[in-house]
Amino acid sequence: MRILTLGGNGFVGRAVVLDALEHGAEVTSFSRGLSGDGLPAEVVQLVGDRDAGDYAALETGEWDAVVDLSGYQSKQVDEAMDVLGDRVGRYVFVSSHAVYVRTLPAGMTEDAPRQAPLRAADVLTNETYGRCKVACEDDVLERYGDRATLVRPGRVTGPGDSSTTALYWVRRGARGGRVALPTTPEQPLQFIDSRDLARLVVQLIADDRPGAFNAIGPDSTIGELITTAAELAGSAVELVQVPADAVPARFPLMEAEEVWAARRRDPSKARAAGMPVTSLKDTVADLRAWDHDRGEPPLEVGLSDQAEADLLQRR
Repeated sequence: MRILTLGGNGFVGRAVVLDALEHGAEVTSFSRGLSGDGLPAEVVQLVGDRDAGDYAALETGEWDAVVDLSGYQSKQVDEAMDVLGDRVGRYVFVSSHAVYVRTLPAGMTEDAPRQAPLRAADVLTNETYGRCKVACEDDVLERYGDRATLVRPGRVTGPGDSSTTALYWVRRGARGGRVALPTTPEQPLQFIDSRDLARLVVQLIADDRPGAFNAIGPDSTIGELITTAAELAGSAVELVQVPADAVPARFPLMEAEEVWAARRRDPSKARAAGMPVTSLKDTVADLRAWDHDRGEPPLEVGLSDQAEADLLQRR
């Protein structure tokens, strides 16, 4: 099995590459080569720049499947498809749960209504990101038909996750004590472990399976995330709810209550196709271990210790 990844040295891309190698695939990675961790020596690494339209490294070669991890606007996806054409058997587009209409009831499947497509945006924001992914999905389906596979992850975390969304709360829970929480502890989460997402992607390729799949992890809450991190660290926490406007805007994992139900999507199709379910506790434990090994660099989000102490003093 020959797999090409577009963006293979990023967080999720690396997980896909490692899973593919573990299951005997020959892997080629196409990226700018400017970020992310190094890949194993057996990976063929091609250099190009999608933002600049530089796909020269992909003008030759054939693969059983391509996994598009770095297509955010339809221009990028269309250019990649133009270059690859029929030299790839299956086009796996890693999309997002953001494609769906934001206010949906809990338990919706892959047939849930999506947002209106947006073919280009100067800046990707909460308002444009999902719509641009919809346009990408439409183009992949139009070009490859039954050879198209759409994977729609929820929030992804696990070892290698250098983003701040999960790490802020994992570190904060591990530190223990009174925790300022600008939402209710019951705010829902459906983190998916990056390794589970990777296993799904590679299995879908092995099975030559078309269609769309919600790559969603087990139901949990932000309160459970914090208390799980505390338990793993041998700490104890007291969650203290504070007003949302008492913390900076775009605080890690904070979402309007109107979209909470949509965070309870149905993952049964993906699980039936082979997606594992790593427990939140195991994911957090491995994320903490990875973060510790890299020296726990500062996070430029959330509240500083002093700012949180000042806020809590008033509660």
